[in-house]
Amino acid sequence: MSISPVGREQSGTLPVLPRLIQGGMGAGVSSWALAREVSALGQIGVVSGTALDSILVRKLWGGDADGHMRRAIAAFPSPEMARAVLDRYFRADGEHVQGQRYKLAPMLRAQLTPERQGLIVVANFAEVFLAKEGHDGVVGINYLEKIQFPTLPSLYGAMLAGVDVVLIGAGIPAEIPDVLDRLSQHLPVSITLDVLDRGDEKYELKFDPQSVGLGADPAGVVPPASLRRPKFLPIVSAATLAKALLRKSPGGIDGFVVEGPIAGGHNAPPRGPLQLSERGEPVYGQRDVVDLEQMKALGVPFWLAGAYASRERFAAAVAAGAHGVQVGTAFAFCEESGLDPELRRRFLADVLRGKGRVFTDPVASPTGFPFKVATLEGTLSDEATYEERPRLCDLGYLRRAYRREDGRLDYRCPSEPVADYVRKGGRVEDTVGRKCLCNALVTNIGMGQQRADGYEELPMLTAGDDIDCVRAFITPDRLSYRARDVVEALLPIGAPAA
Repeated sequence: MSISPVGREQSGTLPVLPRLIQGGMGAGVSSWALAREVSALGQIGVVSGTALDSILVRKLWGGDADGHMRRAIAAFPSPEMARAVLDRYFRADGEHVQGQRYKLAPMLRAQLTPERQGLIVVANFAEVFLAKEGHDGVVGINYLEKIQFPTLPSLYGAMLAGVDVVLIGAGIPAEIPDVLDRLSQHLPVSITLDVLDRGDEKYELKFDPQSVGLGADPAGVVPPASLRRPKFLPIVSAATLAKALLRKSPGGIDGFVVEGPIAGGHNAPPRGPLQLSERGEPVYGQRDVVDLEQMKALGVPFWLAGAYASRERFAAAVAAGAHGVQVGTAFAFCEESGLDPELRRRFLADVLRGKGRVFTDPVASPTGFPFKVATLEGTLSDEATYEERPRLCDLGYLRRAYRREDGRLDYRCPSEPVADYVRKGGRVEDTVGRKCLCNALVTNIGMGQQRADGYEELPMLTAGDDIDCVRAFITPDRLSYRARDVVEALLPIGAPAA
């Protein structure tokens, strides 16, 4: 089978990347529609790669009323794989109504079936395909290193659609450059799996494009066309980490996003012993300030992230040696984002009234990383509301693999039912305050599950500390704005991109 990526010519390399990166936020918040708009405006539009398989399933199960998912799937290089996904998950009469339950894809694990891998490949392909449709701009995709199980097939699906940039944060993605090199040639790949209680054992996650019918011809008769390797931008919080990644992957890293602790979503933990403020938030100090002189000395471009959503802050970042900035929160609440429109409107109204707050929760995320929670009535930001949620783990993106006494792998998450977690060898104290981010983040985009027991999943917003940046775009009479407004506030449309 001869395979070529879909989209514009893939040979050669990209020119210098634009100065503005739109953050890859949440699960579906940085949607293909948002990324396409920002890219068409000459900057780097980024889709979130988190839970794309579940999001695709829910869109198809709900009937795909606008037809976008089916149009993207129709362009997938393997008609057999595309048909298998549609046959399993698409319902022509599936318009979602209250009380209806979404179909669930099998939970992720270290060894995935070809069908499960295929769903991940198709989902990532579809999101990037739609983001790149109709323009020649630069499109990136953002992944969390902590979500390991789907990483390899996700990357392959995005590359089949011609993704231009890969960004990975919340971890140390040292093995990714080699993976990108090999996937561009449709070769088998592997990365080290982080396993709890593993002892001296080493575990790997593996993926072979041939397992989903898209690798090289087994007989070697018709080698598939190579894919253009995307640029790779790890997201880091320290110059020392950036330096270490460059040392481990010479020539494989094209730049860095340097994220400060005031950025939204997951934050790197403070260096040194954890100390909490009077509000109960992690205290960051001088050791957590990135040394920009060291970053400049590395000789690769970098973008600063965290409270850079103004032309003045943009200019200050460039003056300090950055190539540009990454902006998340301002884009997260614009019309093109995937946030549920009513949820977005209510939060923006709170911001205008001075009620918008962001709390850096040290324990909410099952990953152990601090996570920023935006307060909003009727969401899981309220502790009493969250306590009413019956614990359940049915998406499982943040589960960790652990080694059982018999040597086999099993999976646990500190946000799952406490008895289950303890039975699997976890400590009960690790479950205190943990929240199910998987279900909450998918609910943020209007795709919350209605459970068999009648409980309806609730959202939980995340945003950066600089939430007041959205005030520049809204008024009491107009609680909405567009991605173009954000781009124009940072740099004039038509200004040099690089």
